[in-house]
Amino acid sequence: MEKLSISQIVDKINAEETFHAVSTDYSFTLKIDNYVHYVCGAVHDGHQFRKELWDNCLHTEYERWYEEDPETKTMVNSHPIVIAGMDSRFEYDLNRSPETAIYNDAWGKKLWKTPILENQKQKSLLKHEAFYKVVHALISKIEDKFGVCIVFDMHSYNWKRWDREVPTWNLGTDNVDNKRFGNHIEIWRESLSQIKLPNGIKSTSKINDTFRGNGYFLKYITQNFSNTLVLATEIAKIYCDEYNYIIFPEVVAAVEHQLRDRIKKNSEIFYKNFSR
Repeated sequence: MEKLSISQIVDKINAEETFHAVSTDYSFTLKIDNYVHYVCGAVHDGHQFRKELWDNCLHTEYERWYEEDPETKTMVNSHPIVIAGMDSRFEYDLNRSPETAIYNDAWGKKLWKTPILENQKQKSLLKHEAFYKVVHALISKIEDKFGVCIVFDMHSYNWKRWDREVPTWNLGTDNVDNKRFGNHIEIWRESLSQIKLPNGIKSTSKINDTFRGNGYFLKYITQNFSNTLVLATEIAKIYCDEYNYIIFPEVVAAVEHQLRDRIKKNSEIFYKNFSR
């Protein structure tokens, strides 16, 4: 893996070079093993939290971890193109617009003892801006090369906080073209429902049951690229004990193993149906 500036990453994308890179500020990673018509993203995978913010933060490390999406990069890391955040959403949220990316409060609890300084805020927002420069260059290259692109936007959610039965997998589709892509979204939902999980965990899947696909990553790509479908794919945190801060590696491995074939197959169906 190389440490590269944003301009170096963009130049490599434009030249269709393959590479594994971390940004010079260590805020995100991008690997491109091959230029294919699909991308996997894990914008909430990161847990880093800038040290200068520690003393001013009212949330514990566990509280931050609880709201992040650990292991979502691991679940898709076998695929040719993977972009993933390294910083915690509590520093800045890549799935929110720049105007709302820095929280004042988080899930009903005030985040800062005192408002963060403007220079601290700008340092975070520059990382947000840099990430989206790379996203723009990447999707532009894929659409130019293949005519279409499909993005698997991986997230997780805390299922135990719900007071009703919720699905193992949820697809959020409010902000994509359902008239054009609705049948393909249903193919993806059905595929997720067939995943076999260890420890007696069932795999159910629904559309817009818990979340409706309102994230900025999806919106940014959808609004800027007319031939790209973003599948906001949320897995319930059945792969960890969300209250006791424990990851279940056998469940993570099972999800990763089965997503290898399912993501590839779904992307091939998408290309066949929409590349014309």
